[in-house]
Amino acid sequence: MRTTISLDDRLAKQVRRAAAAQGLSMSSFIARTLDDAMKQRTPSEQPPFQLVTVRGVRPRAGVDLDRPRALDALEDESRFPRESR
Repeated sequence: MRTTISLDDRLAKQVRRAAAAQGLSMSSFIARTLDDAMKQRTPSEQPPFQLVTVRGVRPRAGVDLDRPRALDALEDESRFPRESR
């Protein structure tokens, strides 16, 4: 694939010199350099997920974390108690 890139003068001179030193065209040098850089990238390993609770090491009694809507209902009931009619 052909593409155009813009380099500042200082960087262009450095690339031209490095390419010439290796007997490559600027295009080949840039392609090889980018390819090497992409191979060295390693995905950052994310730490394992850990549930943080307010008290203790377990969720509050009666809370089923597999049913988030039930948790919403519990929270709503505690915030907005029913008034007797």
